[in-house]
Amino acid sequence: MAEIVITESAAAAAQLGADAVQALVAEKPDAVLGLATGSTPLPLYRALQRRVAAGLDLSRVRAFALDEYVGLERGHPQSYASVLLREAVEPLGLDGGAVRVPDGSLEGIETAGARYEAAIEAAGGIDLQVLGIGTDGHIGFNEPGSSFASLTRVKTLTEQTRHDNARFFDSAGEVPMHCVTQGLGTILRARHLLLLAFGESKAAALANAVEGALSASVPASAIQLHPRVTVLVDEAAASGLARADYYRYAWANKPRWQGL
Repeated sequence: MAEIVITESAAAAAQLGADAVQALVAEKPDAVLGLATGSTPLPLYRALQRRVAAGLDLSRVRAFALDEYVGLERGHPQSYASVLLREAVEPLGLDGGAVRVPDGSLEGIETAGARYEAAIEAAGGIDLQVLGIGTDGHIGFNEPGSSFASLTRVKTLTEQTRHDNARFFDSAGEVPMHCVTQGLGTILRARHLLLLAFGESKAAALANAVEGALSASVPASAIQLHPRVTVLVDEAAASGLARADYYRYAWANKPRWQGL
């Protein structure tokens, strides 16, 4: 079962997430992080940025993005290569050459997934994977119906996902139709999953993912199969959890030496 930590705010959750990253890097300076994009992980990246300013060194950290749009130029402001450069690589002092993003260019797209899988394997696997959750229960761009054994591949985005992401573009029609995404099987190979969820709009998806049945209709429910999952949520996102009181009790009484 995932460890679910309910915090008063996204900022408080981000501090706990930053604790986990800092502890990992203290033990393994060249740790491999899996980086998510979108609005959800921003509080975490900002918390880490403040720690970098205070002396945390992330310069040896390696990283892999969860996904990338197909057909956007790498330099497009909404390509995930560009987004990660702005939101994580530069602010956190990461080595840009050690941060990999799936190749979403049309030329060679048939082998983009296999090449990304090979790169993750060559790096020794991902130590800590940061995740968000979509309103329809997707993680990465693994839309409902995705196999729990799926690996990095090209996927067609649902209309709901394209609608949710339209805020980053001038119009919904500009949101690409396809993406390259780590598969659920790829995500489950990471040694530690750190899922963040904030706001009431994520409450139903979160509850289905952590308390509902394992189902390809809720791709995020795959995290129930992982031996080490930390779910950091604010009160609004936790509003649909049937066992919220137990999660608060368990966190309040957890031996602190266990960490996250």
